Amino acid sequence: MMDESPNPSDKPSGDTSPGGIVRGLLRSADRASLATTLIGDEDAAGWPYPSLVLMAVDHDASPLLLISTLAAHTRNLIADPRAALLVDGTVGLDEPLTGARASVLGRFARDDDPERRARFLRRHPSAAGYAGFGDFAIWRMTVERAHLVAGFGRIHWVEADRVLGESDLPLAAREADVVAHMNEDHSDAVALYARALLGLDGDGWILTGCDAEGLDLRLRGRTARLSFDIPVRDADEARVQLVRLARRAREQTEA
Repeated sequence: MMDESPNPSDKPSGDTSPGGIVRGLLRSADRASLATTLIGDEDAAGWPYPSLVLMAVDHDASPLLLISTLAAHTRNLIADPRAALLVDGTVGLDEPLTGARASVLGRFARDDDPERRARFLRRHPSAAGYAGFGDFAIWRMTVERAHLVAGFGRIHWVEADRVLGESDLPLAAREADVVAHMNEDHSDAVALYARALLGLDGDGWILTGCDAEGLDLRLRGRTARLSFDIPVRDADEARVQLVRLARRAREQTEA
């Protein structure tokens, strides 16, 4: 898989449009604040209810949650599927308000697609310990719009078609194979991605996802995101980018 074939373009893939920034925040986040409308007695009903949730995203960046019907936020979604997710890109900044964050609005519905479930569990392997309980299921957000604050004065409302990537790409059907192959046969390249390209310490980084725009990495409770130079559509195009990134990492290590 790590044999390189010609690359049709050298143009960078980074999307710095408001929609691209929101999509990047979604792809990078492993958790979010979920806001639902509380149900209950007369004193509680109708109040905003924020909760912390683990999050993954579908290949087009639509949010995926693994949640229990015993949880208040799930009961709220059953009664009213409208919700918002706050994804935060300000962690570690000296001045957090200069960083990007987005409130993503949409409607949630239960989703029993096994590939989406598998994608969530690759992102959050510890969730496998409870994912099989009968009250847990994947819920997927149909994004409607997002409100981006990308620092002082950089505020945008963004419609869903500007936030989400392309769906139903051939890569989605091969993602599990790509991830397993890299972790099992090219763990040295994955380690180089983390150390040389992302400046991360620690041994044992693994890939948990590969989508059109890049890679998701994990080491225990830490996660990271590495972007491709250009977007890809299938496993062959992903292979080219994987090789290119490995070569760049080796060159930086040897410099």
